[in-house]
Amino acid sequence: MNLRSSVEQEQYSSLFKKELTGKKINNCELILCPPAIHLPGFQKAKIKKIILGAQNMFWEEKGSYTGEISPSMLKNFGCAYVILGHSERRRYFCERDEEVNLKVISALKNGLKPVLCVGESKSEKENNQTLSIITRQVKSALEKVSRTKAENLVIAYEPIWSVGTDEIPKSNEVMEARVLIFKILTGIFGSKYAQKVKIIYGGSVSTSTVKQVCLEPGMDGVLIGRESLTPHEFVKIASLLN
Repeated sequence: MNLRSSVEQEQYSSLFKKELTGKKINNCELILCPPAIHLPGFQKAKIKKIILGAQNMFWEEKGSYTGEISPSMLKNFGCAYVILGHSERRRYFCERDEEVNLKVISALKNGLKPVLCVGESKSEKENNQTLSIITRQVKSALEKVSRTKAENLVIAYEPIWSVGTDEIPKSNEVMEARVLIFKILTGIFGSKYAQKVKIIYGGSVSTSTVKQVCLEPGMDGVLIGRESLTPHEFVKIASLLN
């Protein structure tokens, strides 16, 4: 819940345009997921190289679901991606695996690319439950998803114990999560289609950690949190991945 006014949104857009001027970031997709209320503003701003995404959505396409936002609404306001199953959605709004699955299916049906977040809490990690938690979350979220949709999926490994903290996983821990997720995807879709899924990292990503959590473990990208509030940092991280 940032950019609390249209003025802040316009300032952010202007700074982003300035940061991108003259930058060669041709090998990266830059996806910006603002609060839904600002999607029209960002669509109007037309920031070059930026693809719009949303932070959440409901699985029904329309109807009497007060306060919810449908996938078709997101499409009509320029979204190509949508974050689903984020740890904060699971924690604060009690989202269950079954609900995340409905959202994934609906997003794909409506031409949106889901960024599916999975990951373990600190207590789950300490109790050696990382494997079982990630396996359950991935399998549940992708139930009844056709392998032909694999190329439109992004899986974000988001260790909850690292989100918003300075506790950064080692590169080998991130690599282990990547290998595990790929193994699960292979079991669901087969190796050929599993390779089409992008696997990224999310959790306290910054210019000082991006090598450790993305480049060294061979991840396909990052899901940036608090650093994305500063366009300079966002673009700098992207330039390191380029």
